[in-house]
Amino acid sequence: MNSQERRHALYVACIFAFRMLGLFMVLPVLALYTKKIDGATPALIGVALGSYGLAQAILQIPFGMWSDKIGRKPVITLGLILFIAGSIIAALSHSIYGIIIGRTIQGCGAIGSTTLALMADITRPEKRTQAMAMIGMTIGTAFFIAMTIGPMINHWFHLSGIFWVTAIFASLGLVILWGALPTPKTHDVHQDIETVPARFKAALTNPDLVRLNIGILAQHATLTALFLAIPTILQHVIKLEPGHQAYFYLPIMIPAFFFMVPFIIIAEKKRKMKAVFVGMICTLLASVLLIQAGRDSAWAVGAALFVFFTAFSALEALLPSLVSKFSPPQNKGTAMGIYSSFQFLGIFLGGALGGMIMQHFQIQGLFSFITIMLIFWLLTARRMQHPPHLATKILDFNSVAKPKWDKLLQQIKDMSGVAEVQIIENTGVAYLKVDNKIVQKDLIDSLVKQSEK
Repeated sequence: MNSQERRHALYVACIFAFRMLGLFMVLPVLALYTKKIDGATPALIGVALGSYGLAQAILQIPFGMWSDKIGRKPVITLGLILFIAGSIIAALSHSIYGIIIGRTIQGCGAIGSTTLALMADITRPEKRTQAMAMIGMTIGTAFFIAMTIGPMINHWFHLSGIFWVTAIFASLGLVILWGALPTPKTHDVHQDIETVPARFKAALTNPDLVRLNIGILAQHATLTALFLAIPTILQHVIKLEPGHQAYFYLPIMIPAFFFMVPFIIIAEKKRKMKAVFVGMICTLLASVLLIQAGRDSAWAVGAALFVFFTAFSALEALLPSLVSKFSPPQNKGTAMGIYSSFQFLGIFLGGALGGMIMQHFQIQGLFSFITIMLIFWLLTARRMQHPPHLATKILDFNSVAKPKWDKLLQQIKDMSGVAEVQIIENTGVAYLKVDNKIVQKDLIDSLVKQSEK
């Protein structure tokens, strides 16, 4: 990427990060308020955690399609304003119902896919993968930061302070959107990023993509449900005060983030994707069982959470990679849109269903629910095919005269290591599935340059 593209990708990543920080800071905190907020019960605390996800699951794809018609910035602006409004409502609320309403309005600002489309509009097609990688790293970092600073802000400014900080972060996102990012001249549909309704059937009937959708739902349902119990275990069982819980998470989260890297390298570089993927699900299940068995010991819970977040982080990186590998190039955006909707639906189900189970069957029932979900996911994942070790490469054909496209495409198809080629004629962008260990990248680029007008 050139300096301008790097700067723009960083700004887009900041908008993502600010939203993620606000959303996840509440995760290790909200369960502590079961007896402090008017009307709160474990079930309603779970709904408050999950209501954001339900709104996101319903509105994310429509918002993305709407942005294709009226432009990215107006839709992102509306989404951030809704996010700010929901944060303020939650901050001013003194009952659990007000917090649920606020969290739901936060979720109505479903701009994830639209923000990625904006990034695609202002980045050259061949550099889009690098920009996506930068955004992905930023989102992962924001999650880990949120999990550690959430308890700190709660200690100093209480739950309302977290929602006020969330509103401030979203306001900074608006400043970046209008002060630092250009307004695209066009807003084409980017099929590697955006959802295309005509491709729903293909994405929803692919068995391996269905398994991955089940996986991301189970993973985020597990995370949300688990944090209905963890803050309570730390406070009431281990006797760790809320203000000190940040110091418990900090030495767990940072090493876990780095410890998962070797597993990603083994999966991608050593081509052990399915083995590592299934192994990480087993590890996630083992960590939950360890928390359940050792919840009277701070050391046991800490060790189990380290294992949990190592496996969780690895799976968070592997799942989108698998979606990309199993999707034809022209279906990737649609497959990812459906995948994201299942992710948010998992947040809702983990919160709402997990809270209800905890209210009626206590922590033991909640852990049984999580265990059953993970076992089901494991059984589903074991039936997954070994994924093709192919990466997506994007080429811009707009510098090539249209009469030369067919010849150029055939030359690329005939190259060793190229599995699929698809060109979208109205945008002049070609999507390739390639084996990076075989394909000669420089040769593909040189073929395009030789064919330029």
